Order: sequence, then C-alpha cells, then structure tokens
Amino acid sequence: MERHTIEPRPGWQETVEAQGCVYPLTRHPDDSLRPYWDESAYYAFSLPEVEALEEVVEELHAMSLAAAAHIVEKDRFAELGVTDPQVARLVAESWHRREELPSLYGRFDLHYDGTGPARMLEYNADTPTSLVEAASPQWFWMEERFPGADQWNSLHERLVAAWRRNRPLLPPGPVHFVHTEDDTCGEDLMTAAYLRETAEQAGLETVALSVERIGWDHISGRFVDEHLRFIRCCFKLYPWEWLVTDRFGPHVVETLDNGGGTGSTCWIEPAWKMLLSNKALLAILWELYPGHPNLLPAYLDGPRELAAGPGWAAKPLLGREGAGVSIHPPGSPAATRDEPCCYQEFAPLPDFDGNRVVLGAWVVDGEAAGLGIRESEGLVTDGYARFLPHLIR
Repeated sequence: MERHTIEPRPGWQETVEAQGCVYPLTRHPDDSLRPYWDESAYYAFSLPEVEALEEVVEELHAMSLAAAAHIVEKDRFAELGVTDPQVARLVAESWHRREELPSLYGRFDLHYDGTGPARMLEYNADTPTSLVEAASPQWFWMEERFPGADQWNSLHERLVAAWRRNRPLLPPGPVHFVHTEDDTCGEDLMTAAYLRETAEQAGLETVALSVERIGWDHISGRFVDEHLRFIRCCFKLYPWEWLVTDRFGPHVVETLDNGGGTGSTCWIEPAWKMLLSNKALLAILWELYPGHPNLLPAYLDGPRELAAGPGWAAKPLLGREGAGVSIHPPGSPAATRDEPCCYQEFAPLPDFDGNRVVLGAWVVDGEAAGLGIRESEGLVTDGYARFLPHLIR
C-alpha cells in the first residue's frame, strides 16, 4: 500500500460531476470550498494485498452475521438500545426470515497501513454512502490516467447481479427509491439514484421519491407515493432508527413485511440490518472472538484495560460520519459517558504524510466487492474527509 501524488486532470470537477459525484467540493467551517473528490493523490496496492483484504472482509461479514444470530438468540437487544419490545420482536422475525428478504450491500471501515493486519473500525450495513464515487468516478479515473491498470472494484456488476438474485423475493409492483430532503449536498440523492439505475439494469420497475413525500392512506392502511400508488417495496437511504421513531414509526412497525404479508411494505435494507450497523456489534464481536487479529478490543460498560494501555475511542451506538466520537489517548483517566457508547481501543489511523486514511471495503450480496478510500487531517474521519482513488499495481 503506497500513496502517490499526481497532478489532477484539467476539468476534473466537471468530469466527476458528470459521472454522478455532484458533490466534488466540501464547504468547511471557515466557509472555504475544498475538494471532497481529491485526485491530487492516489493509493496503489499489490494484487496479493487486495486478495488478502477480500478474505478479511468476507470473514468479518460472516462473523458479523454470527454475532447478529447471537444477539437474537440471547435477546440482547437492550444492549443495542432497542428497548421497544415490538421493534425487537420484528427485528428478530426479520432475522429468522432473512433468506426470504431482499438485502443488498454494506461497507466496512478498516484500519490498514499495508504492514499489519486490517482491523475493523465499524460496519455500516444499513445506509452506507460514498458508493457512487467508489463505483463510478474512480473507475473512469483509472481508465483515463492508468490505461490497462486494475482496481478493486466490481461494485456495479455485483449490484446489478444482486438485484437480479433478489428479484424473486420482491413483492409485485415497482421498487420505490427514497432519500431524505434534508440532504443538502446531493450525496443521498445520487446514491439512491445510482442504486435505482442498477435495479433498472436488472430489469426492475422503479420510482424515485423522497422520504418526506411518502404518504399514509388511512382507508387502506398502507403507505402511498405522490400518485397514491401503494408502496409495496421501498429501498430507503434512511436509517432504521429514524424510520421506527418518527411520526410514521407506528405505521412502519404495523405494516412491516417480514416475508410476504399482503398490504405490507418490504423495506430494503431489511430490519435485521439494525443489528449490524449498531456500534454495540463491535463489543459483541470482541466478546465472541477475543483476540481476533482483525478486531479491536471493544466494550459496552467502559474502557476497562484500555484506560491503562492504548487509550480508547468512545463511539455512540448509532453515530455516523464520526459524529459524537471522542478520542481518549493513552493515560487518559478512565471515564464513561452518559449516553450508551461502545468503548473501542484507540488505533491511530495510518498516517501518510499527515493524511490519515480509512479503507471503506464494500460488501454486496455477502461478498467483497470493492474499495473506497477516505482521508482526513484529524483523528476522526468525519464529514470533512476526502475521497481518493486507488489502483492495483
């Protein structure tokens, strides 16, 4: 794994916008606009490195499924902050019927510097983003700048194939693709639009909609779109913890299709993905697989021995893009936070000339499918991170 600097292409911004990354710049707190898509550098990997990372990702995915099974079997929902018995019951039912429910993709965030083992930082298996730039613009960047090179990137073809495989599991009618209008930069909109495109290439009928424009028909007891069509199947770029707690939450719970119920709504991702996108998963994985080389020690009741050793990161169970994460370096006094948190060993992100890097390894239909790389200047990868392309030497 090496980082190389390179001159950006003339007109790079217009190029990547035309390829779906309509958010190539990020506005920072000082009101400056700086590249989010950053092709002033790239990362190069050897083929054996990528093959080893693929094996790690698929092993971590299998371990995560085993942890989900453990949570359901041992009724450990409260440790994930799922305290509503009805929601817990529906999640458990969703898990038991997972083979009957369509599921698409997820993204592992990994700590890796090219020397030691890759270690899991978290798993976003419900509403992962940075997909568009990973699937499309970085592939075209490689073809233009390094003709004949390769890339860990089979995202597009695997997504189309996943929709085809899931097609028999879908209820009749179109698949609605929804995002929230609160998205101001266009990332959620374009992620949903891109996934809609892959579904259409698989032969599915689709409809675009925002979450805010979903309606509830009191007469039929069903969700409807703007044209009063029943929403039988819905891909949502909207977290489950929001979906079940907003004002329509009771209707979501009442009409959740966990396997073919008439008049119900089938949501993608399915409800059991709540088990994987919760940071409590990190602690349960460490409990089930203590000492595993691809995991970091993590606990739910406090930092334990981490306070006297490597330090720790306190992560809210449902935080996204680094929100609410606090770093406690070695020597920090042991402390817990009032909100439920996961206390994970502090592993400083690999530093390449002041650029701290996280690998985003994609899983599609249960298999490793590609890589997206983000860099940041701080200790936490947040909304000001940059996306850099990669290639295989």
